[in-house]
Amino acid sequence: MDHYEEWIRSAALSLFRMNRFDECAVEEGLRVKESFPESKVDAISVGPPRCEAVIRRAMGMGADRGIHILGDDEPFLPPLVTASRIAARTVSEQYDLFFAGVMSEDGMNGQVGPMLAEMLGIPCATSVVCTRVTDDRKAVQVEREIEGGYRDALEMALPAMITVQSGINQPRYPSLSHMLRAKKAAIETISSDSLPQAAPRDAVTRTEPPQRRRSGRVLEGTPADKARELIGILRERTLVRW
Repeated sequence: MDHYEEWIRSAALSLFRMNRFDECAVEEGLRVKESFPESKVDAISVGPPRCEAVIRRAMGMGADRGIHILGDDEPFLPPLVTASRIAARTVSEQYDLFFAGVMSEDGMNGQVGPMLAEMLGIPCATSVVCTRVTDDRKAVQVEREIEGGYRDALEMALPAMITVQSGINQPRYPSLSHMLRAKKAAIETISSDSLPQAAPRDAVTRTEPPQRRRSGRVLEGTPADKARELIGILRERTLVRW
C-alpha cells in the first residue's frame, strides 16, 4: 500500500503560515543580531513553493537573506530528510548559531533541530526559554525547561543549535520597510534533488480521525429546568459544591 494515499489531504482553501515556534526562533535570532549588529540572519525553509511566503515573512521581520530548499509537495516529509537537506546546504556556511522552533505545529516531532546538530557535529539545547550570547561571542548561555517546572542552565561553545519554546519572546510584526525589501529581494532557491540527503527511515502507515470518547448531552425543558439539571450534573461530578 502506498502510504502517501493515507496522508492528510489539505483543502483547496487551506491557509499556510509560519509555525509559531519558528516565529519565536526568528525573533530570537533577530535579537542576537541587535546585540551584535555586524551579524547576519538567514532564514531557511524546506518545502514546496508555498514556503516562499514564509521566508519572505521572516525577511519582513528583519532577516537578511532567504534560502528555500525546494521540494515537491511531499505529503509526509520525515524529520531526518528535512535535517539532512538543511545540513547539506549549511555545512559550508560556518554559521555560529542555529535557531529553530522546538517542534512543528503539525507533525510535532521535535526532531529536526537535534538531528541537524548531530549531522553538523555541534552541541544542541532543546526547549530553550532564555538565551544570551557571551560578549566574546564564543559561547551561548541558555535556560531550558525540564520536568517539574525546573530549568537547566547551560553554556555551549559556538557553533551551536538551539530549539526555542513558545513564550521565550514576543515575535515582532514585520515592518513596512522590511516587507517592501522582502517583496523585491531574491531568494536563493535550491532543488532538494540536487542535495545529498538521508533516505527516509519512517513512513506513514495509517491515519484516522480521533475517536469520540464520550457523547454530548443536550439539556431539555424550560431555562429553569435546564439550570436545575446542570447544577445537578455539576454537583454529581463535584465541580461545584455548596
